[in-house]
Amino acid sequence: MNAASFTIEREDHTIGNILRMQLHRDPNVHFAGYKLPHPLQYKIIVRIHTASQSSPTQAYTQAINDLDKELENLKQAFEANTFE
Repeated sequence: MNAASFTIEREDHTIGNILRMQLHRDPNVHFAGYKLPHPLQYKIIVRIHTASQSSPTQAYTQAINDLDKELENLKQAFEANTFE
């Protein structure tokens, strides 16, 4: 099993939860979670455990890319319905 932690500055529960949910969709991810180290610190720490055939960095990158595509589709759908 592979494991890694990633610190994301200037983010909170909003991004943490979305990223965690996306990581859980990956069958190679055994565990994905995040924490805010302190309420006054504006950062999150994301922890990822993956199967041996995948790396946490690959899972993290794939999750970010998938979320980017999903949010772009949401934006296009919103704009199409808003400006008609």
